[in-house]
Amino acid sequence: MRIAYLDCFSGISGDMFLGAAVGAGVPFEKLEAVAHALGLHAGLAIARVERSGIAAAKVDVLIHGRPDQPLDQPAPPHQHEHADEHEHSHEHAHEHPHEHAHEHPHEHEHLHEHEHEHSHPHEHEHTHPHEHSHEDLPAPPHQDHAHTHRGLPEIREIIARAPISVAAQAFALKAFTLLAQAEAKIHNLDPETIHFHEVGSEDAIVDIVCSAVAVELIAADHWYCSALNVGSGTVKCAHGILPVPAPATAELLRGAPIFSSGIQKELLTPTGAALLRALDVRFEPLPPLTISATGYGAGAREFPGSPNVVRLTIGESVPARKAAWSASVPDSSAQMSSTANASDSDTVTILEANLDDMNPQLFSYVQQKLLSAGALDAFGVPVQMKKGRPGLIFTVLAAPADAEPLARILLTETTTLGVRMRREQRRILGRQHVTVKSHWGPIRVKLGLLQGEVVNCAPEFEDCRSIAESTGVPLKAILQEAMRLYFASSASAAAADSGAPSSGSV
Repeated sequence: MRIAYLDCFSGISGDMFLGAAVGAGVPFEKLEAVAHALGLHAGLAIARVERSGIAAAKVDVLIHGRPDQPLDQPAPPHQHEHADEHEHSHEHAHEHPHEHAHEHPHEHEHLHEHEHEHSHPHEHEHTHPHEHSHEDLPAPPHQDHAHTHRGLPEIREIIARAPISVAAQAFALKAFTLLAQAEAKIHNLDPETIHFHEVGSEDAIVDIVCSAVAVELIAADHWYCSALNVGSGTVKCAHGILPVPAPATAELLRGAPIFSSGIQKELLTPTGAALLRALDVRFEPLPPLTISATGYGAGAREFPGSPNVVRLTIGESVPARKAAWSASVPDSSAQMSSTANASDSDTVTILEANLDDMNPQLFSYVQQKLLSAGALDAFGVPVQMKKGRPGLIFTVLAAPADAEPLARILLTETTTLGVRMRREQRRILGRQHVTVKSHWGPIRVKLGLLQGEVVNCAPEFEDCRSIAESTGVPLKAILQEAMRLYFASSASAAAADSGAPSSGSV
């Protein structure tokens, strides 16, 4: 089972998540292509930086070729900083000799994802702001930011037009919906009537949509997360001075373990909190796993003695009683990404619902929602219902602890009036991933082991499809080459173990 773990010891934001994903192997070019294709005059930039000696990827959103900068405006020198990557309602207190107020009639969220290393000569006063000062920085010439106001309907349209999969669209919309619901609860409004400020701006949309694509490419079966460092200090809101975390963030963090390391900055942004909620992360210690990749995503500000990064760890789960370290073979064409587990048995809950009156277009949406919520598998089998009606049996396999929330999805998202639930034992093969090095790039091969012997192997389809789409090589040729490389590598390794000469190098 593929697991992803987020260490949020210095908080998390949207761009930090993107940096960690790229560091863990998500192709930056794919995310950059999605940003360009959104029709928002947006792009991405990446840099390798250090935070307290830790090398990390720093991702910035570019609007019209500049970081968070309107078209035809001179860009003052600045950096995007995670330390104040504020993505929610607040006032900007800018250090300039004059000020003017922008009054907005709607309750909306002001998502300021990046701190700018400069001040602006105006003050924004919103109906539910809190204020962050950009302190001790020289003031550039005045910039008139043309803030875009969007609600959920407009954001839905942008996401629906995005050239990404249905699953990624659903994830992005889920994150925005969670943000809207948090703001709506705070201000006692309908989420559909919330008009966002910077949460609806181009840079925030790019952050969330690209994060959705990264999540899909990582393809983790389960997401875990550490306790969350939210920072400390206060923020000035329309209702007074409030402590960190700010209201929208606090609402999104209900049920999550949080702490403060004492750093006087807001470390956890609402976009970061919404991504964690959309991922349905489990706040648990790092489970036993064999690491296949790690990535560090950087914020821009340096905190002495405290690396301002988020770490993403990806690997294959290993039962605690069998966990063991397995070194990768250096300079080999195939590298292990998990240990070989013996076959085992476990208990699963089977959920079933008979459907004969549901729009077939809903099936793939509900299926993906179930898988994103932790289902081990979800599938439909065509059947003939009473009175000759065609239908299907919607079957879901789940860990017993996940059965109730998954049953709720079936009851609320399909037309069924009931869900059958039963527990069954299953015999499972040990799981292992091997990475083969093709001339197009790395390809993972999933192995199934019975008492240490490989009895099943198959290339990861998404890896092969990604290469086929980027190179134009037929998908079937890439699948065949991945298998050839795996078998060649296995034969070479077997010959080396026996001391016999290898039949050839890969």
